[in-house]
Amino acid sequence: MRMRCLALVKEQGLPDWFIAAGFVRNAIWDAVHGYTKPTPLNDVDVIYFDASARPRQESTVQHALSRMMPEINWQVKNQARMHNKHGHAPYQNSAEAIARWVEVPTCVGVTLTCDGALQVIAPYGLACCFSLQVRINPAYPNEAAYLERVNAKHWQRQWPKLDIALPTRFTPDVGCN
Repeated sequence: MRMRCLALVKEQGLPDWFIAAGFVRNAIWDAVHGYTKPTPLNDVDVIYFDASARPRQESTVQHALSRMMPEINWQVKNQARMHNKHGHAPYQNSAEAIARWVEVPTCVGVTLTCDGALQVIAPYGLACCFSLQVRINPAYPNEAAYLERVNAKHWQRQWPKLDIALPTRFTPDVGCN
């Protein structure tokens, strides 16, 4: 399913694109938990960076993906405009956008290269994902946003071995083992 998603997004011809966040993070958490069946995805986050894109491009791509694979809840976002949502300076590319997401294990994405190889982007590495540690992103230390996401996602119900750091345990660096 994940390879099919990647292939369909690649066909869209988006610049600087990745399928990100839970698409990668959840697959790692499933593997570390020893799950043989993937946990269902709430959505599939497709990101790209195109400063010259027309305003409706996101919805056009999202609808096209939904027609080709309707069982997926596609979420398509041009990162060239997403800095406004978070009050950040403009991003220069998708990697910079991913590096500013709320929690470290979510700062991850994957794309297909021209030759069909997987390319993973993880600005803070993958240690937090593989060690099941959920930490606030030091580049976006918004405790309210972090706690809201952790509480809303109920990750420990699905992955009980997760170690979710609370605000009193935050450290200035990523600190994943």
